Amino acid sequence: MVLRKRNSTINVSAVDFKYCPAKTFDSDAGKVIGRSVESHCRIVGEVAKELIKRSPAQYLFPSGSAFTAATHDVGKVSPTFYNKIMHACSGKLLPNVNFELERSWNGHAGVSQLTARQLGAPEYIPEILGQHHGFSPAVAGLRANDENFGGKAWQAEREKLVAALQEALNETWPQVESIAQARLLAGLTSVSDWIGSGNHFEDPQVPWEDRVPVAVDDAGFVPVSYRSGLSFEDVFDFSPRQAQSSLIEQVSSPGVYVLEAPMGLGKTEASLYAAYRMLEQGQASGIYFALPTQLTSNKIFERFTDFLEKILAPDCGHRSLLLHANAWLFEKDMGEEGRPGGAWFNQSKRGLLAPFAVGTIDQALMAVMNVKHGFVRAFGLAGKVVILDEVHTYDAYTGTLLDALVELLRQLGCTVIILSATLNQERRQNLLNRPSEARGYPLITASPSNRDNEIFEISIPIEENKQFDIALQSDENLAVEQALLRAEQGQQILWIENTVKEAQQRFLEIAARAAEIGVACGLLHSRFTVDDRQRIEEKWVNLYGKAGWDQRRLQGRILVGTQVLEQSLDIDADFMVTRFAPTDMLLQRLGRLWRHEDTPRCAKAKPEAWLLAPDLAKAVESPQQYFGASAYVYSPYVLCRSLEVWQCKNNINLPEDIRDVIELTYEERKEQGSMARWLSELDHGNCYAKGRNALRQLARIGLAEGGNTLPESKAQTRYSETDSHEVLMLRGLFRNSERALLTLLDGSQVELPLQRNRLEKQEWRQRTATLMRQIVNVPPGDKPKSLPVDTLKRFGLQHCFYLGNPDWQEKDESVLHVALVGDSDQLRGIENTQIHDKHTLEYRDDLGYRVIKNQEL
Repeated sequence: MVLRKRNSTINVSAVDFKYCPAKTFDSDAGKVIGRSVESHCRIVGEVAKELIKRSPAQYLFPSGSAFTAATHDVGKVSPTFYNKIMHACSGKLLPNVNFELERSWNGHAGVSQLTARQLGAPEYIPEILGQHHGFSPAVAGLRANDENFGGKAWQAEREKLVAALQEALNETWPQVESIAQARLLAGLTSVSDWIGSGNHFEDPQVPWEDRVPVAVDDAGFVPVSYRSGLSFEDVFDFSPRQAQSSLIEQVSSPGVYVLEAPMGLGKTEASLYAAYRMLEQGQASGIYFALPTQLTSNKIFERFTDFLEKILAPDCGHRSLLLHANAWLFEKDMGEEGRPGGAWFNQSKRGLLAPFAVGTIDQALMAVMNVKHGFVRAFGLAGKVVILDEVHTYDAYTGTLLDALVELLRQLGCTVIILSATLNQERRQNLLNRPSEARGYPLITASPSNRDNEIFEISIPIEENKQFDIALQSDENLAVEQALLRAEQGQQILWIENTVKEAQQRFLEIAARAAEIGVACGLLHSRFTVDDRQRIEEKWVNLYGKAGWDQRRLQGRILVGTQVLEQSLDIDADFMVTRFAPTDMLLQRLGRLWRHEDTPRCAKAKPEAWLLAPDLAKAVESPQQYFGASAYVYSPYVLCRSLEVWQCKNNINLPEDIRDVIELTYEERKEQGSMARWLSELDHGNCYAKGRNALRQLARIGLAEGGNTLPESKAQTRYSETDSHEVLMLRGLFRNSERALLTLLDGSQVELPLQRNRLEKQEWRQRTATLMRQIVNVPPGDKPKSLPVDTLKRFGLQHCFYLGNPDWQEKDESVLHVALVGDSDQLRGIENTQIHDKHTLEYRDDLGYRVIKNQEL
């Protein structure tokens, strides 16, 4: 073999694959050579076998899946990787082999892909091996016999390793029948690698064969047992309504089921009980409850936990994980990538692998996207009941990804339950990928996977109608006065804005005046730390829900917030002021108004909502000017179509009018003039957001596609503000030669040793979980300046947070951002550096993360 370096040609002999190292091991004497490539590959193959054996959806995995997982690291049998390990352990290097060359083809995974291709592996298999670190390696135009990979001699050793693994596992590569199955197999390969790289297998002197089941147990893949024969009343302490009973009757096998029903009808309980029936019958492996935003998931987690406590058997091992939302984070050891500081330690990701989780729809949508570890999400969702809550017709303009997700889940043996108050006929058809004709409301549409292309449409009689008075208002000062007046009377007011900045400004405007007249005022949005957000949510959602009925008449209140108030929260207002939004969102917001008949109310209250909206003609000509920031959150075209529908309405009957106003808003039509321009922008996008055509391209789910894998932080899953960058909020940061000391916002401190081996893994988990509660997620334009990875490592933050992989020049998630909160609430960088080039940044526990344009100072 010859290896080219700086135009010279050097002969390097191949090393027998049996003596090629795969890992390093931290011993008392320092870093030493760990497991061999053969040993590690066999471990991963046996872990994959164990995972398949335990999966209720094991029928989805083709014969040979475990062998595929085992061959993931055959590319480590190469001269560059050999020297990389030897260099780390101060061992004897192969002469004139530069391991830094691995960066140009993204490391050993690319060599695994090329090896499988050289051996004629079936379709999809080479790409599965190449992507086992989550992204596509840069191997276009390269071959396994190339000199940089060791030429024919090293390729021969890799082929011997493949043959040895085939004999050991008694399997060969499978024939993969679909892209969905390929994504499932890719996810199995990555997860098996993580577990097989965990602490159970680190010491090469310890036999590994008996440790595989224990490692899989510790990763959380343990059997789940349920109480049998529970009725709806047993689980929820009340009898089901007709719509709930009808959905439960229809969900009898995997497939796609849509429940369209008004706000407050109990769609959540209906979907959860249907999920219980599927679990009890052995037709599902778990539940993933996907919500529009992380904020709403915090509150519904309590309801989800209550549900699980009822249905899980007393001896079920998963009951212990119900004590805390982050229990899975604390207790389960997902191996290398799942440790603190690994790419998969974050709770929002790990929940997809847990048997039961509440999370965001964004995490599920990435299962169909070409993003890092997208296929791990597909593996985590396979065979589960996936409940998609609060799906709207507006998603027709952002929801190509959602359509692709539903189809993928159907192919992965899932039971998909879609909950919505506001779908039109076309949107329903797209989600089902089946023709649908019914226009009744409420409506259940069932598409069982075992009935080919059949669908069943069941209309449900309307039980009761509520009439709401509607007023379009352009005078915002008048709306403020009205809100204060009604709150002074004792009414409970909701004020909903479409952006965090506008909600913060409105709160500052109202709060001081409210205090003068004895009215309480609160603010709720997405850009608080987890600790502050949960404190605010606990107080205000309880005050506006059933738990606050006894306090309702004591004081008038105004709760200002963003879209988080429209979704999945059981809150009940007497009067509402809302910034104008698409019809779907307006209907959702009206669902928080006079929600329960027996809620105690001020005698002067009446069910009424004021919509802050511009003149239609002016808005059509210049939506950015007249809708303001809302035109950058929602499509101007949809806003104008919605305003057409609402401009002449003095009242609306719910749910009777829902179907009509949705269809009027979204029915396709030819446009002229300015409206044709906004429709074109909706299709093709603008400088602020991708159009639906571009999103359709992102939804392609082929594993073998060319192009770069998107980092998660750049994976746009919705046509709105994207809070994709993590900012760690601290009061102070100090370090010496041995440790860093982080002061949290409440004054408490967290100590991080600079050496990982100074703490046990459980201690690192606890510290990391504490720090994660100090995170705020912000959009790209509002994030602080990025810090070099080396700066963050000086404070030991790589032990808690994933900082990317600079060794491979990976275009990955942006590194963690850190902001220090001063006494004046203004944010500064580490060592008092400027934190943003254009804006002043602040953080207050009542306002959250705030961006102030410098000219506003």
